[in-house]
Amino acid sequence: MHSRTRFRTLSSLSALTVALAITAAAPGTALAASSGIAWTVGAGINGQLGTGSTSNRAAFGAVTGLTQVIAVSGGREHVLALDDTGHVWAWGDGSKGQIGDGGIVDRLVPTQVPGISTAVQVAAGHYHSLALLANGTAKAWGYNSFGQLGDGTTARRTRPVTVSGLTDLVELAGGRDLSLGLKSDGTVWAWGLDTSGQLGDGGSTNRSTPVRVLGLASVVHISAGRDHGLAVKGDGTVWAWGLNSSGQVGDGTKVARHTPVRVLGVSGAVDVASGADHSLALLADGSVMSWGEDGRGQLGDGKITDRATAATVAGLPAIASLDCGRDHVLAVTTTGQLWVWGFDDAGQLGDGSTANQLTPEQIPGISNAVMAAGGRNYTVLLRS
Repeated sequence: MHSRTRFRTLSSLSALTVALAITAAAPGTALAASSGIAWTVGAGINGQLGTGSTSNRAAFGAVTGLTQVIAVSGGREHVLALDDTGHVWAWGDGSKGQIGDGGIVDRLVPTQVPGISTAVQVAAGHYHSLALLANGTAKAWGYNSFGQLGDGTTARRTRPVTVSGLTDLVELAGGRDLSLGLKSDGTVWAWGLDTSGQLGDGGSTNRSTPVRVLGLASVVHISAGRDHGLAVKGDGTVWAWGLNSSGQVGDGTKVARHTPVRVLGVSGAVDVASGADHSLALLADGSVMSWGEDGRGQLGDGKITDRATAATVAGLPAIASLDCGRDHVLAVTTTGQLWVWGFDDAGQLGDGSTANQLTPEQIPGISNAVMAAGGRNYTVLLRS
């Protein structure tokens, strides 16, 4: 949730995707896995399962009528998908324009977002959507009351508009009313709501155009929680800023940080992921560390106690891809298995129950997972 989707291996790509994924330093780069099918589980009240109905389901099933998917991202109750031709698809809650098709109604099956044909990454916020284009610019649409679309206004947009003033982007991330962009020079930029320092510019003023997150350089990946940001640098350190009421910044306190601070005890990180108020880091050895809110088991440590410093999540095999829903975590192994933990009120963990899972569990029958993403109480899984 509240984040981006990204891949590290190349196989069976279309000509367009290969052309867009030549080097990690190029504007608009998105390393992509082989195309596949999106599967969903959990709550379907707004059509976010993409089945044509609003029913929940407790086991994973395929999204209707969508193939050749190379990336997915989960908003609160809407989903974005990127296909291997560079087109973007959306379904689920459309009440704020986040589907991007000009309407403000829910879509129960995937709907193509018009005007985008060279996307290389998608990222969903709570009620807004982002797409990174091959030329290093970004498009945004949906809810915009706090400037999270970055077009210089606070007007809702039901069709994509260009994020103002940013070029050479290589990654995007979306939070509740927050957007983040990573440029090829390793700097991070932010726009939208800033009540808790989540823009990282030292102030607390909402921004409808991007501002630079202070003190960050050499960043290689980013993630956005509900009201906090995460960045991992090329040296393997992790930095965080914004709301810290549950310890999600990871500096040993619960004090909001208006500029980035280093997450204590984390080294050798290669990626970061964030839920609403919890944070995770993926390390180079395939292990996972977590910190922040834990009232629903989202730290995976067998407890329900918030933690302001990072600790290793025990019991996991080597992880290749990591993402979160609001209060649940989704980890794909190097062998394509899916491991999950956290909140499960609508069956979003995919284990057939609605019982919270305080430690990691493997979902049986899945051996070809590429990545997973989540929203408020659903999961979307990309399978090759």
